Amino acid sequence: MLSLFLDIRLIQGIALTVSLTLAVLIMLINVPKTEYAKKLTRAKTTIATNFLVGAFVFGYTLYHSDLPDYGGFSVLTTLIIAAFSSILMSYSLINLMQPRYIDSGRFMISVFILFVVSALLTESFFSDNALFHKGMLVTAIILFVIQNSYLIIIFDKAYRKSLELLEKYYDEDEEHKVKWIRFCYILTMLTTMFVLIYMFLPQNLIIIYNFFYILYMVYFAGNFISFLGSHKLLLDAFGHSAFSEQRSFRKKKTAKERKHENENIPGGLNTDDVSSEFSAIEASLKKWVSEKKYREYDKSREETAHEIGTTREMLQLYFSEKVGEDFRTWRTRLRINDAKQMLLEKKETSINLIGEIAGFSDRSNFHRQFTKFVGCTPKKWRDTAGNPDAAA
Repeated sequence: MLSLFLDIRLIQGIALTVSLTLAVLIMLINVPKTEYAKKLTRAKTTIATNFLVGAFVFGYTLYHSDLPDYGGFSVLTTLIIAAFSSILMSYSLINLMQPRYIDSGRFMISVFILFVVSALLTESFFSDNALFHKGMLVTAIILFVIQNSYLIIIFDKAYRKSLELLEKYYDEDEEHKVKWIRFCYILTMLTTMFVLIYMFLPQNLIIIYNFFYILYMVYFAGNFISFLGSHKLLLDAFGHSAFSEQRSFRKKKTAKERKHENENIPGGLNTDDVSSEFSAIEASLKKWVSEKKYREYDKSREETAHEIGTTREMLQLYFSEKVGEDFRTWRTRLRINDAKQMLLEKKETSINLIGEIAGFSDRSNFHRQFTKFVGCTPKKWRDTAGNPDAAA
């Protein structure tokens, strides 16, 4: 039995070291000094705090390693770590996507309540009153389940809203840029909720949970650090939204200013103005297509409209009235046609590279869109020399 506890202490010691190391590493990462970066820094700090809390609780557990019921105490403290992880990680990930979705005051109150419940639960373990300890344990588990259920609902709403935001800001499928957030959140909640299973298993099996918790921490930290280093475009979209909302909230426009804005939107133009604007857009689009500008990916709609010499609203109106489809679909069609030609002319060039040249930043998106527009995969198109129906 002593050797088993030594093994538990070894895993907990490793978990303490990993938690502390990841906390320091994340805190040392610099983020760009922008308006949105304040929210990003808050998310980064919360994640680091979660790892510090984990390190502290693991250390507190090891400090009481001479307890006769050390296995039971380890299960108890692991539940506390899981409860803090679920709320801190939820706040961090939701804050990345929708900074105002969780009120800071309500979040701090939730953390305080969790701290009080954790303190009472720990105190009940050391008391001689078995009924008090059992009551606190049941209460803690119920609150833990309620907390996680609420957080899952909030995260789902924030995630859906972030997808809408990406679709509005960019003219192509950018969902893959937030999939890691959803996957890491699912992993977080599964990891934290699994502790409930170990509450009803032999206490010595908690060593298995602690081992997987270490793997979870490393995986999550790696994805978050990768996000900070390579997903600037996602930050641009979320930052644009956050900053726009902030300006809208702070600045109260006068009646004269609102009237001036209304005069500059498409609905305030007369027929001659719209016709003239449409002619200018048509000429600009021909030049834009001839220069193969549609191959450039990861641009916002505002940037694309600026290149063409118009506004986002007017560009949207032009495609709705004159083309009959939205700009995003029209541009995807251009890219697909370009890829179809290159697949037949550049036999030695890989399919993935051709997709990238045509303007698709994501391999899976290229294959999905190609199949949708053409009716076959890029490989089949190339293998059949552009005549997939004859091959069938």
